[in-house]
Amino acid sequence: MALSNFRDRVTSFVNPRQFDYTALPENTSHEERRRRATKWADRSKSIIWLTGAALILAIFGTLAVNFTRTSKEHSCDYVRSGFQCETAISHSWGQYSPFYSVPSEIPNEIPKGCEVTFAQVLSRHGARDPTAGKSLAYADLINRIHKSVTSYEKHYAFIKDYKYTLGADELTVFGQQQLVNSGIKFYKRYDKLAREISPFVRTAGQKRVVDSAVNWTQGFHQARLADRKAKSPDAYPYAPIILPEEEGFNNTLSPMTCRAFKEGPDTGDAAQATWVATFAPPIAERVNQHLVGPNLSNSDIIHLMDICPFETVANVDGHLSPFCHLFQEDEWNSFDYYQSLGKWYGYTNGSPLGPTQGVGLVNELIARLTGQPVVDGTSTNSTLDNSKESFPLDGVLYADFSHDNDMSGVFGALGLYNSTEPLSKTTKASPRQSGGYGASWAVPFAARMYVEKLQCKDNSGEDEEFVRVLVNDRVIPLQNCDADALGRCTLSKYVDSLSFARQGGHWDQCYE
Repeated sequence: MALSNFRDRVTSFVNPRQFDYTALPENTSHEERRRRATKWADRSKSIIWLTGAALILAIFGTLAVNFTRTSKEHSCDYVRSGFQCETAISHSWGQYSPFYSVPSEIPNEIPKGCEVTFAQVLSRHGARDPTAGKSLAYADLINRIHKSVTSYEKHYAFIKDYKYTLGADELTVFGQQQLVNSGIKFYKRYDKLAREISPFVRTAGQKRVVDSAVNWTQGFHQARLADRKAKSPDAYPYAPIILPEEEGFNNTLSPMTCRAFKEGPDTGDAAQATWVATFAPPIAERVNQHLVGPNLSNSDIIHLMDICPFETVANVDGHLSPFCHLFQEDEWNSFDYYQSLGKWYGYTNGSPLGPTQGVGLVNELIARLTGQPVVDGTSTNSTLDNSKESFPLDGVLYADFSHDNDMSGVFGALGLYNSTEPLSKTTKASPRQSGGYGASWAVPFAARMYVEKLQCKDNSGEDEEFVRVLVNDRVIPLQNCDADALGRCTLSKYVDSLSFARQGGHWDQCYE
C-alpha cells in the first residue's frame, strides 16, 4: 500500500475527539438514556460470543488461570489474571501493556470479618490502535525500511513482507474483550452487592472510552445472568452518563480546563529524552547491523518497539507480534522505564500540575464515600454533580471510565505513590524497586483502580468503616492515615488524609 493511500485510510479512522452527542447529560431523561444505552448495547452485540467464552473461562478456568499460555489455540487474556503470554516481555510495555494482575505484597482478598458496602472502579479504556500521529509515523518507518534495506538477516526476515495495516485510535477486538472481562471480574469480586443493585456508570466522551464502558457493562450483566443468586431483573442496559471531552466543559474524567497544564512545558517528554540518550544507542547500533541501510535513530528504535504491543493487541487473542522478539528482555525493561518516566514526570507526582488535574475526581470520590455533596472548585461540573440523576450519592456500585493520563493525575491527587522517590532519568528501576510505581503496573490498557469501603468488626466487636485502594489487583498501602497491616484506613482518617484534593491542589496556578 502506498504511504499516501495509507495516510488517507488512517485519517478516515479518526473521528472527532469527543463522542457524537445529541444532548447534554443534564438535560436528558432517564428513559432517554436507557434508550441510548440499549442502542449502544445492540451495536456491540458482535462481541457477545466472546463474552460467553470469557464466562466459561471465569467459571471453569480457575485451575489454569495462573499459568502462562503460549499455544496459538488459546487467548492470552484471562478474566482473573489478565494477560499471561510471554510475561517477561509483555509485562514491560508501559501503558501499552495489556492489563495483568500486579503482584501484591498485601493479600488482596476481602479481609475476613469484613463486608464490602461500597465499591468504585476507575478504569482505563481497552487496548486500541495507535493514535493517528503515531500510526502515520510507524507506517513511515516501515516504508523507509522497505525502501532502503537490501538484505534482511534471519530474525528480521519477516519485515520484508510485512505490511503495516493498523488503524488509529479505535478499540481493537482484543481491547473490547478486555473490558468485558473487567466487568465480569468486578461482578464476581463484589457479587454480594452486584446481585442486588445495578452500577452507576459514567464515561469520558471519546469514542473508545464510551465503547469500553459499554463493553464493561456487558461483562457485568452477563456475569449477573450466570449468577443464580442474583435478583432479577436488573436495569440493564445500564445508562451511562457521558462527559464531553471538549474545551470549556468541566469533566473530571478528562479535565481540559487548566490552561497552565495544557500550555506548559512537556516535562514527561524531557525526562524520556534524557533516558533515551542513555539506553537506546546500543540497541540502535545492534539493529542497524542487521538492517543495513535505513540508519535507524534512537526515536526510530522506540517506534519499532512500539509496534510490538500494538500489533499484539491487534490480534484477537493477543498473540505476540514477531516485532517483540527483535529485542531482549533487559531492553524491554528499559522501554518500560522509558514509558514510566513519561507518565511520572508528565502527569503524576513528577509533574508540577499533574496531580492537580485529578483533584476534581478525588473530591467526587469523597462525596460518594461520605454521602455528602461535592465540595470542589476545580474541574467538577456543578450542574451534573448537583443532580441526583447524573451524580447520585446513595449508590454502592460506581464505574467511571477514562484515559491513562487522566488516571495518572487522579493517582497523584490521591497520593497513592507518595512513597516513591523521584524517578532517575539516567538509571532504570523496576516498579518493585520504585515503591510500586511503573506505567505497566499503574495504567496499562484496561487498567482499573478499585476503591472499597469495608465494614469490619473492631477488637470490641463494634462495626468500623475502613477504606482500601487496589490498583490492578495490588493493594496500595494508604498514606498519612495510620494504615493498618492490610493497607486500610478508617473512613474518617482517610478523608482527612486527602487534604491536597480537599484544598484544591494547585488549581490557582492554572490561570496565572
